[in-house]
Amino acid sequence: MLNVGIFGVGHLGKFHLNNWKEIPGVKIVGFFDPNPEQAKAVAETYNIKRFTDADKLIDACDALDVVVPTDKHYEVCMRILRKGKHLFVEKPLANTIEEARTIVNMAKEANVKVQVGHVERFNPAFLALKDVQIKPMFIEVHRLSQFNPRGTEVSVILDLMIHDIDIILSLVKSGVKSISANGVAVMTDTPDIANVRIEFNNGCVANLTSSRISMKKMRKMRFFQKDSYIGIDFLEKKTEIIKLKQPEDTDVFAFDLETSSGTKTIAVSNPNIPNANAIKLELESFVSSIINDTPTVVSEIDGFLAMEVAHQIIDKINTTNSLVK
Repeated sequence: MLNVGIFGVGHLGKFHLNNWKEIPGVKIVGFFDPNPEQAKAVAETYNIKRFTDADKLIDACDALDVVVPTDKHYEVCMRILRKGKHLFVEKPLANTIEEARTIVNMAKEANVKVQVGHVERFNPAFLALKDVQIKPMFIEVHRLSQFNPRGTEVSVILDLMIHDIDIILSLVKSGVKSISANGVAVMTDTPDIANVRIEFNNGCVANLTSSRISMKKMRKMRFFQKDSYIGIDFLEKKTEIIKLKQPEDTDVFAFDLETSSGTKTIAVSNPNIPNANAIKLELESFVSSIINDTPTVVSEIDGFLAMEVAHQIIDKINTTNSLVK
């Protein structure tokens, strides 16, 4: 039995709590939350022990799930790692690059499993492509959401765009060559909308747009590569592949296209999307890595690399905005 504790039972923390309850082989030891009213309500509703001493909760557990505000990640994560406990921490890994680097170093020293909550890696629409070869040369991303005061302690880059940065870095196996970015703070003190262009050393280019002041929601990513186009709708859980038909392609819609080089047969397919809960899948994955001593799907290194690119983007936006003033 894996003893698990939770730090933070706010909006997202409750989602985690509900999913932990459904994972076999896990015992929820209790939770820590400094908000007395929130803690009291959760303890009564879920019949789970509330710890008022953070260290006692850590000592009683094998693994901890950190779902506190980003600016509290460093303090809580370091406390956990110093005691040699496994750690799941929501994205972004930390509030600053320096904090993230220290967490990475401490995790290595502690020799424990660390997973960062980049939940879109477990989105069923993305998982449907696990057997598809993705080698994009151009990527287009739109992640738009309606304004919500929750999560605005960080910029839209660290709040929303970092999901897409993580996925792109996991697929484009190449270093970043250059970044250009623009962003505007509309409702908060940090950018609420941003457009970014990332060029990689292998020639791949990614254009990303993120907004948390949109009238509608959108979470789409499109990959363009030699002989194929792949589209993912993370919100609607849909995936589409359009490519030149191969002999092994069956059960696809196909049509002929006349080109200057001759007739080409185009195949259109929509991979089967599993009915799955992404949060539950990422927590199950974390448990599996502990039990089977295997690498986590989204390691602290992955979390750091996504943060590194995100902060380069933030620096570019700050520089651009300072020149405009």
